[in-house]
Amino acid sequence: MIGRLQVVGTGRSPRTFDSRPAGLRWAALDLDAPLDRRRNVAALAPWCIYLAPPPNEGEGDPRLKRFLARFGGTRLAYVSTSGVYGDCGGAKFDETRPVRPESARGKRRVAAERLLRERTRRGGLASSILRAPGIYGANRLPIERLEKGTPALQAADDVFTNHIHADDLARLCVAALFRARGGRVFHASDDSEMKMGDYFDLVAEVFDLPQAPRLPVAELRAQVSPALWSFMRESRRLDNSRIKHELGVALRYPTVQSGVLAARREI
Repeated sequence: MIGRLQVVGTGRSPRTFDSRPAGLRWAALDLDAPLDRRRNVAALAPWCIYLAPPPNEGEGDPRLKRFLARFGGTRLAYVSTSGVYGDCGGAKFDETRPVRPESARGKRRVAAERLLRERTRRGGLASSILRAPGIYGANRLPIERLEKGTPALQAADDVFTNHIHADDLARLCVAALFRARGGRVFHASDDSEMKMGDYFDLVAEVFDLPQAPRLPVAELRAQVSPALWSFMRESRRLDNSRIKHELGVALRYPTVQSGVLAARREI
């Protein structure tokens, strides 16, 4: 329970909730299953925080489309990605910047956002979109990457990256569900302005790990997968003023440094 609200979690199978918090209700919901095998989500809850990603292939988001066709609630907070902007050359901007995704993943997220807006415009549903950058926490740090010695860009070529602690993202989702005006977009990002390689160096220092080797663009691109390169080449700085002014959220971990140090104490 949260206050007087009963929280219902969903997942593809009961195994999703093997480690669920005490008191959390759950319901199996497979958005890739045929229509007759998906339960009527309209009966689950009137409000929803939607976290399911689009499939890893294709151009749209059939999962969200199927969900919205069965969802009878009135409020929905959708967690998208800052990847919808593509590479912005390190520019800092707010939510009014036009989307221009470069990766297939980003294009699918733009399609999902448009689908949600269309559904909202038809009436009966107030939805908000939280564009989240790199999500981190005690169990979401690049520890394995550092242990494997995966390289990062040299300082001269490095890109700005944005972050949000998982706990703060959860709080932003709840705030958007309760406080956001319908159709609003928010940058679910902390206050940090950090280069990607500096983030890896911070984690390495705090957890007593070797720093990632630094390589120029051409060498790094040849050593990492296309998917990883797509992520590493985009540079932007998200203005997060709207989450403070409209949602009234004071971040528990306003900087990556504070969040990583807290994670170290948890492990």
